[in-house]
Amino acid sequence: MCGIIGFTGSIPVQDILLNGLERLEYRGYDSAGIAFFKDNRPHISVRKTAGKVKDLRAICDDDNTSCCGIGHTRWATHGGVTNANAHPHKVGKTTLIHNGIIENYHELIESYQLQKDLKSETDTEVACALINKLYQGDPIAVLRQVSGLLKGSFAFCIMFADQPGKIYALRNVSPMVATLTDKEGAFIASDLTAFIDYSKRYFIVPEYHILTLTPDSISMEDLKGNPVEAEYQEVNWDITAAQKEGYPHYMIKEIHEQPQALVRTIEPRISPDNLPDFSADGIPDSFFENCSDITVVACGTALYAGMAGKNMIQNVLGIPVSVAIASEFRYERPVINENSMVIVTSQSGETIDTLEALRLARQYTHKTLAIVNVKGSSIARESDQVLYTHAGPEIAVASTKAYSVQVASFYLLAAKIGLVQGKMTKKEAQNFLATLKEMPGRIETVLSHEKRIQDLTDRFTNVPNAFYIGRGLDYRVAMEAALKLKEISYIHAEAYAAGELKHGTISLIDDGVPVIALATQHKVYSKVISNIRETKARGAYVILISEDKKITDPTICDVHFSIPKVDDLFSVFESIVICQLIGYYTSVNKGINPDQPRNLAKSVTVE
Repeated sequence: MCGIIGFTGSIPVQDILLNGLERLEYRGYDSAGIAFFKDNRPHISVRKTAGKVKDLRAICDDDNTSCCGIGHTRWATHGGVTNANAHPHKVGKTTLIHNGIIENYHELIESYQLQKDLKSETDTEVACALINKLYQGDPIAVLRQVSGLLKGSFAFCIMFADQPGKIYALRNVSPMVATLTDKEGAFIASDLTAFIDYSKRYFIVPEYHILTLTPDSISMEDLKGNPVEAEYQEVNWDITAAQKEGYPHYMIKEIHEQPQALVRTIEPRISPDNLPDFSADGIPDSFFENCSDITVVACGTALYAGMAGKNMIQNVLGIPVSVAIASEFRYERPVINENSMVIVTSQSGETIDTLEALRLARQYTHKTLAIVNVKGSSIARESDQVLYTHAGPEIAVASTKAYSVQVASFYLLAAKIGLVQGKMTKKEAQNFLATLKEMPGRIETVLSHEKRIQDLTDRFTNVPNAFYIGRGLDYRVAMEAALKLKEISYIHAEAYAAGELKHGTISLIDDGVPVIALATQHKVYSKVISNIRETKARGAYVILISEDKKITDPTICDVHFSIPKVDDLFSVFESIVICQLIGYYTSVNKGINPDQPRNLAKSVTVE
């Protein structure tokens, strides 16, 4: 969850750290800090504070000439938001930043009598004190020793006072990437956006490998001391993709990037004769043969993308699909076998619960497939097959374009599975994919009505509750829509299958309560309209999203958004964009920063 960055090289480090931390604030923004070798001598200075990176910048020295340092932006887990709990932590010769959770920190305090060294409430300071206590002048030896004592997840960047100009790193589960540039020096960070100004090349730091960064080198070895060569990758986007480019927030920028993200995800997987083609992904047709059932495992927005995928795949192919919350799946006995396909979905590819669920699934089947956005991420590396979405960097905490490309990936998979298993004819697959290719243009049409949606959200500013209803695929869209509203505007929002209202939840509807009703599914359209009437009769303020050009009975809703007619299976792409805009502008109207909602962080890398 937290953001970390380190640099050692030939240029001053302070601005590198501060600018990098600003790019990493989506990972945590409770507190921030940096540490550096004072005047490049064997003495480490620390600047840290509760608050955001701008607050840290205010207490830093303008004349800092150090060329080696580490920085951290925190999402609080152990201990409240205080100056003392902010990273870096310094104990004796050891200064450390950390992303993750040390589960056995209580036992370590008692076993190694560390209490007298601790000034904070954090598990991180315990790790720092432990390393310092065991340190005898050999950084690699102590990290090798400590790696066997710690339980939990961790990405450490460490400086030792008697090793000026050097940074050491070690990770388990929690992600880190690193690079060495020709001019500036060596970088390490939670996410390459922190150093994309300096290099598009990077490598994923392997688990339980020790890195030594110097101004002109990065060396890596496993815990047995064997040297390991870095496997470099290169991103296909530049720094502008991780900037706002004139938009007031990343979230609205990313909402507008959805058409292009869909094009990049869809078109490379469709052959010239309009059939699904995963050859560039290296996924053979044989992978989809003998697939008896599918289990989708994910968290949050990715989970709701999986819900949409389940609805579509079952209706089109008749293959049983279940969707599991990753944090629940990994503690239950999986009902899967060697013919089950398990699709794990994660924007970052580092979501800890999803990663652990994948590891469990691989004990039962070798048909695991990852839908992820980040190349070389842990989930991508550990899955049997991977389907990369090409959304580009997503900085806002609330996912938007990630959802759309994940849903599109399920549609591409459906066409391929259908063809391979004979559940779709060639013509049916071609027609299916032809419609999918229309979705970027249809989203552009929705975005052209943004001002009308913005005006509507004035009605939401002071409401305590809101409800989203729909049936079939619309209900699955409603789940993601409700999540968007509540996570960035702090309005209690819930999604209900419209037919369930009369079974109890309609008691929550009273005068003025907003009900956003999705009615794009022709088979159940009349049923949903009846459910809408039930809420309207109880005083609800109804916003209807449907394919009607005009509502014949205007009494059923207060506001109507019409989307162009399309096959029921594809309305999700247009409907969700309307709901994303409702969430975004409601947040802005309330004076909330939608990019950094309270208590949330982008990449959930701790349990």
